[in-house]
Amino acid sequence: MVKKLLDDGWVAARSTDVQLTGVELTTTHPPSSNTSPWITAVVPGTVLATLVKNKLVPDPFYGLNNEAIMDIGDSGRDYYTFWFSTTFECTLSSNEYVDLNFRGINYSAEVYLNGHEIVLPKGMFRRHSIDVTDFLNSDGHNVLAVLVHPPDHPGKIPPQGGQGGDHEIGKDVATQYVQGWDWMAPIRDRNTGIWDEVSITVAGPVKIVDPHLVSSFFDGYKRVYLHATTDLVNRSDKAADCSLSVQVSTELEGNTVLVENLQTKQLSVPAKSHVQFTFPELFFYKPNLWWPNGMGKQSLYNVDITVNVDGYGESDAWSHHFGFRKIHSEIDSVTGGRLFKVNGEPIFIRGGNWILSDGLLRLSKKRYKTDIKFHADMNFNMLRCWGGGLAERPDFYHYCDIYGLLVWQEFWITGDVDGRGDPISNPDGPLDHELFLYCARDTVKLLRNHPSLALWVGGNEQTPPNDINEALTNDLKLHPFFLKVNETNKSTEETSLTIMDPSQYLDGTRVYIKGSLWEGFADSQGGWTDGPYEIQNPEDFFKDDYYNYGFNPEVGNVGMPVAATIRATMPPEGWEIPLFNKLPSGYVQEVPNPIWVYHKYIPYSKPDLVHDQILLYGKPKDLDDFCLKAQLVNYFQYRALLEGWTSRMWTKYTGVLIWKTQNPWTGLRGQFYDHLHDQTAGFYGCRHAAEPIHIQLNLATYFIEVVNTTSDELSDVAIEVSVWDLEGTCPYYEVTENLSVPSKKTVTMSEMKYPKSTDPKPVYFLLLKLYNMSDFRIISRNFYWLHLPDADYKLLEPYRKKKIPLKMTSDITISGSTYKVRVNVKNTSKKPDNNNSLYMNNFVKRYDDSDFDIDFDLTSSDITKPKPKPKPETGLLQKFYNRFSGVENDSRVSEVNGTEAGVAFFLNFSVHSTSQDYKKGEDTRILPVHYSDNYFSLVPGEEMAVTISFEVSKGVTPRVSLHGWNFDSPHTAH
Repeated sequence: MVKKLLDDGWVAARSTDVQLTGVELTTTHPPSSNTSPWITAVVPGTVLATLVKNKLVPDPFYGLNNEAIMDIGDSGRDYYTFWFSTTFECTLSSNEYVDLNFRGINYSAEVYLNGHEIVLPKGMFRRHSIDVTDFLNSDGHNVLAVLVHPPDHPGKIPPQGGQGGDHEIGKDVATQYVQGWDWMAPIRDRNTGIWDEVSITVAGPVKIVDPHLVSSFFDGYKRVYLHATTDLVNRSDKAADCSLSVQVSTELEGNTVLVENLQTKQLSVPAKSHVQFTFPELFFYKPNLWWPNGMGKQSLYNVDITVNVDGYGESDAWSHHFGFRKIHSEIDSVTGGRLFKVNGEPIFIRGGNWILSDGLLRLSKKRYKTDIKFHADMNFNMLRCWGGGLAERPDFYHYCDIYGLLVWQEFWITGDVDGRGDPISNPDGPLDHELFLYCARDTVKLLRNHPSLALWVGGNEQTPPNDINEALTNDLKLHPFFLKVNETNKSTEETSLTIMDPSQYLDGTRVYIKGSLWEGFADSQGGWTDGPYEIQNPEDFFKDDYYNYGFNPEVGNVGMPVAATIRATMPPEGWEIPLFNKLPSGYVQEVPNPIWVYHKYIPYSKPDLVHDQILLYGKPKDLDDFCLKAQLVNYFQYRALLEGWTSRMWTKYTGVLIWKTQNPWTGLRGQFYDHLHDQTAGFYGCRHAAEPIHIQLNLATYFIEVVNTTSDELSDVAIEVSVWDLEGTCPYYEVTENLSVPSKKTVTMSEMKYPKSTDPKPVYFLLLKLYNMSDFRIISRNFYWLHLPDADYKLLEPYRKKKIPLKMTSDITISGSTYKVRVNVKNTSKKPDNNNSLYMNNFVKRYDDSDFDIDFDLTSSDITKPKPKPKPETGLLQKFYNRFSGVENDSRVSEVNGTEAGVAFFLNFSVHSTSQDYKKGEDTRILPVHYSDNYFSLVPGEEMAVTISFEVSKGVTPRVSLHGWNFDSPHTAH
């Protein structure tokens, strides 16, 4: 099969501005972007994305611009009914057929190709494949025009806003967030457009349709079978004698392909017919398994299916990567939460809720790759695709397969739009139940071969109407191979004679659950027992009464971005920080500016619970100060959240999903990175808290705990506890040796006694390290800043004036437009005199760090020594400039002068572009950037390596800046 994407050369125009018919547009009067009213179109994309690209409307994600854009509820549907048109070249040989494929149109469309009309049915989540062989022009030049209509029930936005507007959108099979939510402003065109991939495919007389791949395991995962079923369509006028092959291969180093299995079968497909063929099982012995992030490697095989027709040759081919793995889930008898197992091993779920990458559906492989890698970098292992968003795209799933993120995929039901709210929403779901089911079944076929897909869920905080739920329950019933059975005693020979092949099921391998609050999630009964969604006292996450159920599918929190993002996404009137009104109860009411309110800012205080955690650090002076203090809170909040859940791993909880990980627009709540792809400090709090082996402080009991989520027991390890005060001394130091930690356990080790000691400092730093006794290599390192009970962090304010000396050794590699910078940062202030093992440690490199290629080292003896230079060094700026200017195979050393001893606190890197055309106030950040760590702190004498990787546009010279709590100004490295 030859596939050609139709992703450029599109033009668009509002339908009411076009007086020509579709026939005329694709024959005598083809559109041109040079002729009014036609404009360059975004395809895949939406009407609003096209209008934004052409600057016909302002960027709806900037400031209050969205209020200046006409809402479809006020304009009527015609205003956002648009023509899209393009041309393509295609010439067919004898007995070839061509399909025009739309992977997603919202909501309905009429398609015109060279004067021929095809009416497409409604539904956002369905594929359309049209045989246009007879419509092609003989000269190979073809004109395509598509008239796209918005959803039938776009609804209106009530003055009070709310969840899903007036809920009319719930009557259609479409995204429901588009009428606005408590984290999202309304999308004015309701995502109208050709929003997913468009292509043409050319094949011979027989084409392959929707193969289904399934693996089954026996004998303790040693004996594995691959099952494969595919539909075949013969479009010719005579029977086709076919040779149908399936090949499984792996890619080795050096572009070498190893064929693991190959099978070929002969069959005849009658003329003008659609048949299904199931291959005999393919046997594998101990294949490399696919594991979720943190449990092992994401091993993937290539599966290729080809059909050859006698007298023609290769008629069609299909390829997909495939991971051998088995996912099982059940309600845990101990916690009542849903317990997931992958390849027979339990996995403690720590993940997040995902809405979609971009609210205007400007989706791309590059953006998806960054999004998913960010989640893997946080050590997450699951993403929940929330029911008010998308059935996510194959590109999303591809990168979840690559990076090991399990996916919980919901269908398009949300409680706010389907049965409750103000006004009361439609309780019976979409009006057209058959359309919903068609879209659901088609979505299953689109996504089912991805190993990352873990389960199907009927809806968010609601179940589908009874008839839809019953149909989905039946359609997605489990094959006997995937029920809870003693698989070690079963054999495929014993069962294959009596049951269907699993690849003949619609899915058959993943559990279907009717709603996000049922069957092992929240209270399992549909009660509104997810949340809470606001700021918390960090110690509360560890307490018995914080959350009463085994698996929380949504628990939310704050998410203020850095100041540069506020300046980049808001006009100056949006740079005003909140007013702080202290009420008699002690609660501090934050009063944000109107732009922050519009962007759904969530305060760092909560009535009757949290007075204000920003003010714990002192009243912020300006935007930069506010956002920096917010990052301190972000880090502490999200680390405590995950550590609190992990503290009760298997004894009280089986998992947690944070609401939410990112924003599909420039929102100001619930995110670990903003819409521009800059991370908050919460990102790194999660990265540390969710590492596979982790040392932590229970903030409720002040006992030190070690978490081991891996399959291996830890033995001969030690814990080092050191406390550091604001004067740079170490008043408390303790080492506990000869410890062991069982597999998949959280173990309480010892009490951190410093707060109970004589004359404790009101603010202090705590450094925890878990390391191997044999070679002092660090397995886990965790750094806290703490205050005594009923105190605060205001003493950190004068601490900012401390001049802490730093030494940095840098190295860089450049491959095309990709930079990888390795910076060793050392706190060179005076070490304490006591003898301890603090400076004998270095970091263990684990498989999950491989993308960064890091070997953290805390001993200066292993750092590459700089070569002597005949020319005096000219400072940090010039040294890094030389590195970025192409000086290779060299290390450079930079010094940040300082005379005082102490912790170098809350260091963070950022990457910027240099330009002679720089304008004051311009956002110079290069985004996205992947950091091995950020917002980190170093005690006296301690050293850490940070790897920074990013891409730059042609002609851009990057610079790396290091900021710190203890710095008067950022230090810049070119």
